[in-house]
Amino acid sequence: MASWVLLFLCRLAIANPLVAIEQQEDSMQLATFGAGCFWGVENSFRQVEGVNRTAVGYAGGTTENPTYQQVCSGTTGHAEVVQLGYNPDKVSYDKLLDIFFAIHDPTTRNRQGPDIGYQYRSVVFFHNDEQQAAAEAKVKELTEAKRFNRPIVTAIEPAPTFWRAEEYHQRYYEKKGIKGGCPIR
Repeated sequence: MASWVLLFLCRLAIANPLVAIEQQEDSMQLATFGAGCFWGVENSFRQVEGVNRTAVGYAGGTTENPTYQQVCSGTTGHAEVVQLGYNPDKVSYDKLLDIFFAIHDPTTRNRQGPDIGYQYRSVVFFHNDEQQAAAEAKVKELTEAKRFNRPIVTAIEPAPTFWRAEEYHQRYYEKKGIKGGCPIR
C-alpha cells in the first residue's frame, strides 16, 4: 500500500507542478534589499543559486500601493527594493548580504550612480531578529576590514509592507534582453 501512495504522490507532483512549488515555499525565507535602481539589483540576485523568486517593488514609505511615478517624485518615502524568496539550505542570508554589499555603493546616501533621491537609498529591511543581527554584523565586519573608503550609510530597518511594482518592472532586464547589471559602482 505504501508504494502505491508514493507512486500516486510522484505522479501528482509531475502532473501538477504547483505541488512541488508549494513544498518549496515551506522552506523559503524572505529577504528585502534596497540598493538603487531595482532592475539591476533584481537581475544580480536572480543569478544566485538558492534564490527561487524575486519581485521588485517599494517599501519604507507612507503611501499605500504607490505607483512608480509617485515613488520617483520623491514624495512617498519609499525605496525601490527587491524582495527575494530564498532557500537557506542552498544560500545563506550572510551570502545574500555579501552580494548586496558587492553590487552597490553603500557609502553614498540617497544615491546610486546617476540615480539620485531617497528612493535609491541603501537599505536592508530585515524580516526577523537573525537577519537584523546578521546585517549589523556584516556592516561591522566591512567597516573593521576598511572595505570602503567612506563610512557605510546603509540603513537596517524592520521590513515594512512590500508593495509590488507594476508588472513591466518585474524581470525588466530579462524582458528587454539586457545582459549584466547597472553600472552603479
